[in-house]
Amino acid sequence: MLTAFVRAFRTPDLRKKILFSMGIMALFRLGSVIPTPGVSYQAVHDCIRNNGNSGLYSLINLFSGGALLQLSIFALGIMPYITASIIVQLLTVVIPRFEALKKEGQSGTARLTQYTRYLTIGLAILQSTGLIALARQPGQLFTNCQNDIIYTDIGIFGIIVMVVTMTAGTGVIMWLGELITDRGVGNGMSLLIFTSIAAGFPTSLWQIKLQRGWGLFLFIIAVGLFIVAFVVFVEQAQRRIPVQYAKRMIGRRQYGGSSTYIPLKVNQAGVIPVIFASSLLYLPALAVNLTDRNNPPGWATWVQTYLVKGDHPLYMALYFGLIVFFTYFYVAITFNPTEVADNMKKYGGFIPGIRAGRPTAEYLDYVLSRITAVGSLYLGLIALIPLIALGLFSANQNFPFGGTAILIIVGVGLETVKQIESQLQQRNYEGFLR
Repeated sequence: MLTAFVRAFRTPDLRKKILFSMGIMALFRLGSVIPTPGVSYQAVHDCIRNNGNSGLYSLINLFSGGALLQLSIFALGIMPYITASIIVQLLTVVIPRFEALKKEGQSGTARLTQYTRYLTIGLAILQSTGLIALARQPGQLFTNCQNDIIYTDIGIFGIIVMVVTMTAGTGVIMWLGELITDRGVGNGMSLLIFTSIAAGFPTSLWQIKLQRGWGLFLFIIAVGLFIVAFVVFVEQAQRRIPVQYAKRMIGRRQYGGSSTYIPLKVNQAGVIPVIFASSLLYLPALAVNLTDRNNPPGWATWVQTYLVKGDHPLYMALYFGLIVFFTYFYVAITFNPTEVADNMKKYGGFIPGIRAGRPTAEYLDYVLSRITAVGSLYLGLIALIPLIALGLFSANQNFPFGGTAILIIVGVGLETVKQIESQLQQRNYEGFLR
């Protein structure tokens, strides 16, 4: 594998792509620590040091690489784009116009991408306005911090400048991601998310060492390596449905007669169900923040006790159940067995032993539902690892080996390695996975 890395850097074209991607990632990290105009840099760091990361905003802060709670120019990170992409993808099932664009091929995909960009900017304006409104109220963004994070004398013009700056930061992040996709190696947006999450790993591990000593630190490293190996194994696992294409004579030429397969991944939904479940469970905690802290109502006290910290069994059970539900929901809207069966029948394909048409769709649905059961349990188990660590070791909620972080890091890492390997094989070099 190390030899393959050396060969990749010896290839001029591939070396330029790798260095270009690394340069964009470094620029992205630089923007994550530059404060937005009007923000008191010292007050923000005092609040972070005294309060730690707020559990309510930990998911968004994770995707921004810590930039959210620092109120930097890249504070919103890639989350507006992720949200917009998910919304557009869901709307393709509901809106016929979007579904037609999806079927048009490259031109339709380009149009949907443009809609995603517009929606990203709109969401960035809304999220930056809400974030600034919260930050201007002491104790809202950081529970135990009463410092004025934003200068009180900036006025309405200063607030507009802050909103424009954060929104422009989101636009720049989109542009950087597309630059990596076009001129670098791998998917740009995925690599930026990878960079944000990986940037927090050393700090999280070192905090565990400072709080609990070398013994627990080394134990967590060993457990983390096992978890990474397990996630790699499951992410690569797939059920291959054999497909045979009948021979057809068109003129004097014979077409078909080949055999292939439909790869059904165990984790067909990726990390989307974990994001959906986390976002939904943040809503009650967000509602509590809007109530009177000095005289909270009864329901707010109940939510604060059971649905905020994450170490309560009720929270874990709800979290696990929502992940299972959203896994089935997302797979159902992204993979249509009837459509796949119709396409196979149209081009003369069939599954050996299964009749074409409706029986093929029923068979695919049967296999997919059982694979999704295993995938949903796997996602729920991985997502619960940080919460279990929070309860057992009193670790913070940014426990690195588990949850959304490890799923994204492993998934993006595998995909990037495969792309580098394919480019090496095109130049007759030995790949990573040989």
